This record gives sequence, C-alpha cells and structure tokens, in this order.
Amino acid sequence: MTAITCALLGLIVAVTGGLLFHRITGFQAQRPADYAGQFPAFDLRTHLNGAIKCEGVIYGPAGRVASRFVGDFEATWDGNRGVMTEYFLYDSGTTQTRQWRLQLGNDGRIRAEADDVIGTGRGQQQGPSVNLNYTIRLPREAGDHVLNVTDWMYLAPNGVIVNRSQFRKFGIKVAELVATMRRVDTV
Repeated sequence: MTAITCALLGLIVAVTGGLLFHRITGFQAQRPADYAGQFPAFDLRTHLNGAIKCEGVIYGPAGRVASRFVGDFEATWDGNRGVMTEYFLYDSGTTQTRQWRLQLGNDGRIRAEADDVIGTGRGQQQGPSVNLNYTIRLPREAGDHVLNVTDWMYLAPNGVIVNRSQFRKFGIKVAELVATMRRVDTV
C-alpha cells in the first residue's frame, strides 16, 4: 500500500469512528426511555395548553447565531386531540405562522401534523421529556429546503419548557434551535 492510500484509509477510519462515537453519545443518541420515571412528568395536555410565550435562537451550521425569535402560541385540547397555533416574529422582521394538529395516545405516543410538515411527525412523551421527529419544508424565502428534525422538549421544575431541535439534510446538521416556552397566565 502506498503512503497516500494508508493516509486516506486512516482518515476514513478516523472520520467514521468520530461520527459513530457522536451518534452513540450525542444529541441523536437520546431515547425517551432515558427519562422514564423522572419528575416532573411532562403532559402535553397540561404543559402545552392555553397561551404560551416562546423565546429562542437558531444556530447555523457553523454554530453561530443565525436568527433570534419570539413566539406567541395558543394551544387547546379536546381529550387526546390538540391544536397548537404558533405565531413567530424573527429578528429580521419576518413572521411565520404554523398550526400543529396533535394526537396523544394513551401510551404517550404522539402524532403531529402541520402544513409545512411532510407526512406525519411521530414522538413520545416520557418523564419530563417529549421527543418528536418529523420532516419539514422551509418556506421559499428560506430556501425551500426539506430538513429532517429531531425535536426534544424538557420540562423544568418550575413549568418552563426548554426546547432543543436539530435540523439535518442528508444526515448533516445544518441548524439547531434552542428556545424556552412558558405558559402565560391570563386574567
């Protein structure tokens, strides 16, 4: 074997090993069962219900903040079926509206649909966490890209929800979102 072949082979092994290690130990490696039995328990019908305020940032592929946003959500439930309408205002001045149609199974499984989601999102609530996986089509002004999303929400002891989402294209992380959501008391 030539030195170039050995170097390329070594590089391939190192990159593959690094990717595998990250896949086993990183954000993508989490499973809802990792949070079973922990408290407080997250219940979509309770914690994502009524008026909700959201604040967050979106990181680009290099890890730098690409956008900041605030959101006002309104969620209602009829048994195990819910609708959550999200109104976003971004630091660029652009706005976005999304309406999630949610169905919660008795076993904690979640089905989620929205107009910009391709197919049906699927997830699970377990302990203080909710996981949702779906494919989204970005608006034309954002490039009309189709991205795979892994969305995790974690319930803090005070009722605030911390949301972390990763957006991938061809398996490569292209963006990450971190946000907080908190119920707004209405008088």
